Amino acid sequence: MSTNLHRLTPRPPMGWNSYDSFGCFINERRAMENLRVFTQRLKPHGYEYFVIDAGWFRQFDLGGREFPTKSDPYTVRHDEFGRPIPSANFFPDGFGRLAEACHAAGVKFGVHMMRGIPRSAVAANTPIKGTSCRAADIANAADTCSWCPDNFGIDMRKPGAQAYYDSIIELLAGWGVDFIKYDDIVPSPPEVDAVVNAIEKCPRDIVLSLSPGNGHNADGWPAYFRANMVRTSGDIWDNRGDFRWVFDRWQKFMDLPVPPGCWLDMDMIPFGELQVWNPGGETDEILMNGRGSRRMSGLNSAQKRTFLTMRALGASPLMMGGNLPGTDEESFQLLTDPQMLACNQNGMMGKLVEYTDWTSTWLTPHRTKPGAGWFGIFNRDGASAREVVADAQVLGIPPTSMLHDVWGRRDLGPLVTPLRVTLDPDEVLFVRYGQGSGARAAPSPDGPPFSLSAPPSRPPRKTVDAGPSSTPTPTTATPPTKGTPSGPKLRLPTFSDT
Repeated sequence: MSTNLHRLTPRPPMGWNSYDSFGCFINERRAMENLRVFTQRLKPHGYEYFVIDAGWFRQFDLGGREFPTKSDPYTVRHDEFGRPIPSANFFPDGFGRLAEACHAAGVKFGVHMMRGIPRSAVAANTPIKGTSCRAADIANAADTCSWCPDNFGIDMRKPGAQAYYDSIIELLAGWGVDFIKYDDIVPSPPEVDAVVNAIEKCPRDIVLSLSPGNGHNADGWPAYFRANMVRTSGDIWDNRGDFRWVFDRWQKFMDLPVPPGCWLDMDMIPFGELQVWNPGGETDEILMNGRGSRRMSGLNSAQKRTFLTMRALGASPLMMGGNLPGTDEESFQLLTDPQMLACNQNGMMGKLVEYTDWTSTWLTPHRTKPGAGWFGIFNRDGASAREVVADAQVLGIPPTSMLHDVWGRRDLGPLVTPLRVTLDPDEVLFVRYGQGSGARAAPSPDGPPFSLSAPPSRPPRKTVDAGPSSTPTPTTATPPTKGTPSGPKLRLPTFSDT
């Protein structure tokens, strides 16, 4: 199902989101600091959305501090029509200056919204703009979010329900909003439809992202597909254990008939400085606003490459989550790598073609060039190096394909014979393939040249034809009964973990 919204996102959206670094507590000063770095370091590479995540409508007693030390008590600030408005703590003059600064820099401005209507608006029984209905008429007090108590769900069967969502979108459009991340809405497809209907009536172009991704309704996909982005999992953090979740959801959804302009979202990128607002020692109550305390990302270099390769091959939106003024140079280099971005912006979701106990291989064809594309072979063992094999027959690509190592920036030659590579724990071989010399790029100054040696025996492997309901648990296959392919063995160059 194609909608008017889809024309806005012919390729996976790219941008920055405040949640991983500021939880529910970003303020205007911190937002402006991040916007300045965003325009310098990310915008030139195609990143265009600058999104303020949760909490911008919450009113706290800060007691002279920049950030609260308890998540309660607070109130949701709303206008006379029951619509959330910016917190006087964090954005005392509203979003005007920030939206203007974004647009002046050629950046698109986004905000987070929670499904439903604020409980405080229901308690005040505010009128719904343009109708004779009131907040209590449309609120469903039995329908609440399990992890955020701010709102009641809306009963879309009630008069005034659609009008309320229309008024929300009208308000956001008036602020200059170009992107909305609507949270807690995936479990309620009727409210997804209501938001899309409201945006389609609005004269302003607005991109819609749906979240979270761990409560999909089996009958809800027609509604989800009307949006521009659909999350595929819950929150993903700087923890290698979350990789399994991403791989599993990727395989589960890789055959969905997603319409052009709608993108399955693997969640934000937790690189750089995270949880800036939280110096540590807070209770679980406050830690609901993220994971852990202030730190640099816990992912090492190999894990960062794996993290981005998944999103490149999976055509996921790329939303950086770390505090940009505190982000390390390595993260910026990875986020702006032109070959990684080319794969991502190719906009074709890759599919699983082979797996073993500890490895998996995914392939993404080029959108317009037959016989070209990208593949990634992942070592999913976090403790041991593993040998992987790139085999033209298994990959389904011409054996004359010329290979280029994306992260190592090295030409690997043709795939006439299978290529064997030893991958360090959590490392990935990310390869662009095609005909001729088009895969060439400047060599990387990092790491030594590949070392070649005789190939050992081939590990058990299994090819797959996985549909949406397939289980992604790796399975050991029966070893081949006829010979093993020969070919060069090489080890990836060593990258610094600093």
